[in-house]
Amino acid sequence: MQTHFTAAQLADSDIREADKILRACVHCGFCTATCPTYALLGDERDSPRGRIYLIKEMLENDRPADVETVKHIDRCLTCLSCMTTCPSGVHYLHLVDHARRRIEQTYRRPLQDRLLRRMLAVVLPNPEIFRFALILSALTKPLGFLLPHKLRAALALAPARLPPRSRLEGSRVFPATSPRRRRVALLDGCAQKALSPQINEATIRLLTRHGCEVVVAKGSGCCGALTHHLGHDSTSFARANIEAWSREMAAGGLDAIVINASGCGTTVKDYGFMFRDDAALAEKAKVVSALARDITELLDDIGLQEPAHRQDLRVAYHAACSLQHGQKVREAPKKLLAAAGFVVLEPAEGHLCCGSAGTYNIMQPEIALRLRDRKVANLESLAPQAVAAGNIGCLTQIASGTKLPVVHTVELLDWATGGPKPAALG
Repeated sequence: MQTHFTAAQLADSDIREADKILRACVHCGFCTATCPTYALLGDERDSPRGRIYLIKEMLENDRPADVETVKHIDRCLTCLSCMTTCPSGVHYLHLVDHARRRIEQTYRRPLQDRLLRRMLAVVLPNPEIFRFALILSALTKPLGFLLPHKLRAALALAPARLPPRSRLEGSRVFPATSPRRRRVALLDGCAQKALSPQINEATIRLLTRHGCEVVVAKGSGCCGALTHHLGHDSTSFARANIEAWSREMAAGGLDAIVINASGCGTTVKDYGFMFRDDAALAEKAKVVSALARDITELLDDIGLQEPAHRQDLRVAYHAACSLQHGQKVREAPKKLLAAAGFVVLEPAEGHLCCGSAGTYNIMQPEIALRLRDRKVANLESLAPQAVAAGNIGCLTQIASGTKLPVVHTVELLDWATGGPKPAALG
């Protein structure tokens, strides 16, 4: 694609990156075949190629975002299926992230949207505030019909009851329970701690059982993905994590930084790019990104223990977009589940998003609901006994549309190798 940025514009690092990405696009349209919003809506502006044109026009002309550009960029899930399909290596993620920042800087949204986006950016990354919000949501569910549409969508996703706080929560070191092979940091996250604390518990048991000393570093927490994809500044979250893990590297060394929410993993693996122009943190961020591993990547590398018991449970595996497209981790989860004795089933249209996509199912509830129902229909057609996925957003979204038990991959792997049976399985 030909671009016409001025020399003054190209002096900006973000514009230089956008120029490189735009020039890589050859207009082939392969991305339209795998884009969920284009599949549903059939509008070229709701495809990656269409959005690329809108972004190019906005950036080249150095103009504020307009209503049409905002509408179609907001409809993007950032599922990154287009990056898997693209034969030219167009890094759509960095381009759409830039566009979202531009929108937040130059476009004034309606008051209700501004308030909702600000609320999400404050509540979701903070586990204590989020827990309080979940308690309030349980109390207000009967009055949900009185709320604005998008708040009703958020309320529908909230659990009927809040799970108890994990006994393993907090910064500490968990020693390996078999001969130590690795020392790893675990990102314990934010929203997941409140919604499904059992995921971190299963992860810690699984890692320590496989010879990993697990460190939850003081000062680490939210990865910043939720605010980042809203177009807000997320560098404070990322900076805190980089500094916390860098201290652990200096103190005792780290063989990996393990992440069990794939949306977070995609973001942490991008810290090196995010801080490329930060003289103080560029090198540290690059090291952190290089050490980041999805939990299934690390376990595949270590090798799963022989299962303590084989269940032959029929498990439909949902590949989270952030894992299969964002991190290119596709085979390890299925390989591990099969090695643990589960019968792994793969649904049709496995490349399509479930509609969760961070806060998308709140901000774009109609599209998200259609994608959820399409995903659930494909999963249920396999007649599984459970659904497994590697991202908390996907687990919450899919569970809201099916009566099948929906569990994290690590919960099944932990159970198979000696841990407790996941509560969702009864």
